[in-house]
Amino acid sequence: MEKVDYIIRADYLLTMEGEPAVIRDGAVAVTGRAIAAAGTFAEISQNYSSDTVLAGEDRVVFPGLINAHTHAAMVYFRGIADDLPLQEWLEQHIWPNEMKWMSPEFVDNAIELACLEMLKGGITTYSDMYFYQNIAAEKLENIGMRGVLGAGIIDFPWKDYAKTPDDYFRKAEEHIRKWTNNEFVTPCIAPHATFTCGPDNYKRAKDMADNYNVPLHTHLAETQFEVAECQKRYGKRPVEHLDSIGFLSERVTAAHCVWLTDREIEILAEKKVGVIHCIESNLKLASGIAPLPKMLNAGVKVAFGTDGAASNNDLNILGEMSTAAKVHKAVSMDATVVDSKTALKMATLNGAEILGLGDITGSIKAGKKADLVVARLDRPHVTPLYDVFSHITYCMRPEDIDTVMVNGKIAVDKGRATTLDEQEVIGKSKAWQKKIQGQ
Repeated sequence: MEKVDYIIRADYLLTMEGEPAVIRDGAVAVTGRAIAAAGTFAEISQNYSSDTVLAGEDRVVFPGLINAHTHAAMVYFRGIADDLPLQEWLEQHIWPNEMKWMSPEFVDNAIELACLEMLKGGITTYSDMYFYQNIAAEKLENIGMRGVLGAGIIDFPWKDYAKTPDDYFRKAEEHIRKWTNNEFVTPCIAPHATFTCGPDNYKRAKDMADNYNVPLHTHLAETQFEVAECQKRYGKRPVEHLDSIGFLSERVTAAHCVWLTDREIEILAEKKVGVIHCIESNLKLASGIAPLPKMLNAGVKVAFGTDGAASNNDLNILGEMSTAAKVHKAVSMDATVVDSKTALKMATLNGAEILGLGDITGSIKAGKKADLVVARLDRPHVTPLYDVFSHITYCMRPEDIDTVMVNGKIAVDKGRATTLDEQEVIGKSKAWQKKIQGQ
């Protein structure tokens, strides 16, 4: 019998790999950083033993959730400017505050709060677009969390970070060289959007990504303003524009994709672009509702993102799943669209595959890294239980997350973070609030 570091047992095991969809009285054997095996507890206990058996009755185990689009450091601007349309929110409130406060220290401190919130909500991997990503990467290594960290590219100067496009690309290249092949961090290049980044810089980003074999991440067709501006400047809608300059490919993850024509959906499917659905941010900023059922039916692979906490206002993928599944039913007048199993697949395996991490995480399979979530099923709002997928999508909350494992290490134990000092992190957040408010 093989000795392993952990055996994680639960009433329900959702591998998100093949069939059966649900393994009753399931278990996962973990050794080192990886999953050794998954199956029924009877099968696992016949072949593996461990001094540490976790979970058990009234629990469900599923793959770590993936937040495929966010701006993690913006968590310090949570609630700073609400109930505004995107362009006003961005240009009159968020950008001025970023210009005033963003610094290496700001990002260093804010990333801790963002990671704390995400880990406690079952998120083991996130994909980011921001500046000072080397600082964020160092934090992720220390915390033990996965991140696809996109070095932001825009056409205009940004505080002390960059004065010219050459500065942005130099920093992006440094970021890639430093973090390629890292255990936790995947470097990425992130041209912001068609209204902040011209064709030359999109092409330059693509060339660099192709040269270093790293992902590309951009906002795309988020608002009617963006569509109108793109048509005004280039005579094409955003998806058509980026396709015409050769930017779109399987390497690209495109956030939002709210305002799409049927032809643009076909282009995204043809080019195998991964789309990130950020429904709560889009609802709150009145940007619109992305045509998710149409994209899924066309074969576009779609995952979930929270966007930044300044526009959501949380980093809760469970919430995105629930909102999306319900809103799209109402919009389409079809109660069968975005069913609960599809929602969980979007939040796990789809996210991993879109980010190029499908061989590493996103499902529970022997050989993949042990990125796992154990959630409780013994609280009033999750009982009685008839369908575990339904409960995760429609009932579960971040506070139901009991244990989170990343890369074979426990990052959350009985609801408490193990690699972050929660009170210290919250204390820093309160100190920044006072500073930003001028107190």
